[in-house]
Amino acid sequence: MGEDTTRDSNGNALADGDSVTLIKDLKVKGSGGVTLKRGALVKNIRLTGDTDEIEANVEKVRGLVLRTEFVKKA
Repeated sequence: MGEDTTRDSNGNALADGDSVTLIKDLKVKGSGGVTLKRGALVKNIRLTGDTDEIEANVEKVRGLVLRTEFVKKA
């Protein structure tokens, strides 16, 4: 079994271009107090070299890195 697969909080495999939903309110550091709310849809994610992180763009923050433990596949 390949342990190099990026997986969401439920164990589903993630790929470039997938959409994910946040499962927890997240405060974004360095963004002037922006909070991403639980249930927010994040579209068109990109995988990084780290299986525990994905990169995404949301409304107010570009180049955001999210931990996969806080997202589920939409």
